[in-house]
Amino acid sequence: MLKQRLITAAILIPLVIWGILGLPTSYLLAVLALFVLQGAWEWTRLVGWKAQSHRIVFVVVIASLVLNGYFFLQYGSASLVLFAVSLVWWLWGIGRIVRYRGEPGVETRNWLVNALHGVVILVPTWVALGYLHSLGEHGPYLLIMLMVLIWGADSGAYFAGRKFGKRKLAPFVSPGKSIEGVLGGVLASLVFALIGGWLLGYDSGKALGLFVLLSLITVLLSVEGDLMESLYKRRAGVKDSGTLLPGHGGVLDRIDSMTAAAPVFALGIWALEVVA
Repeated sequence: MLKQRLITAAILIPLVIWGILGLPTSYLLAVLALFVLQGAWEWTRLVGWKAQSHRIVFVVVIASLVLNGYFFLQYGSASLVLFAVSLVWWLWGIGRIVRYRGEPGVETRNWLVNALHGVVILVPTWVALGYLHSLGEHGPYLLIMLMVLIWGADSGAYFAGRKFGKRKLAPFVSPGKSIEGVLGGVLASLVFALIGGWLLGYDSGKALGLFVLLSLITVLLSVEGDLMESLYKRRAGVKDSGTLLPGHGGVLDRIDSMTAAAPVFALGIWALEVVA
């Protein structure tokens, strides 16, 4: 499994970096839309939809919303409202994670709520990635910075958790995650934020401080994104959301942290440009 993960990562990471740096925003968004649609298909499995017709309809709805999301990007204020809605949803989701006590079974009582949850998880993420990439010559590097923060925090959390992890962060949701691991991830992201913020031009004391603060908030929300998907997988009784990526599971397994982090990072970058 570890070998598969390393091989898949070795292929995907250079492709992702190349796509971010080499493709125009519209082309990059078209590629990312394919992954979002695959994530939508996996989502229908996590919320217990059995009928193929229902699952296909949901994917078509997401495709339509993604298409409309492209026009959101033409009007910055509309995108910002979408990011704010996403942030509110993720803040509300903290309560769900805290209250969860290992109850089995998919919550299928309200299909509309489950569908809306999928929309709020997937569509703002896609729009946020496009928004960041479109921010002039620094846009692609801001997008890479977001990914570095998440990857760095994940790596820091993994090693700190293995070495020092004792207190469980959310034992009913993800028993392998520890408070010490999260702290290790935060410290790792702090280093990346300081270096990355300076390289991106946030070199004054105020601007760099605000960028580091935004980075830490982003990393903490990325942890929630990971936990939220784990909650849905536990209720569905599955280990992975899918099997598309060998050794890594499905698309949702790879973008779960991004779904919570990308919209708030995009919203924060806008605010940073206003106040810094």
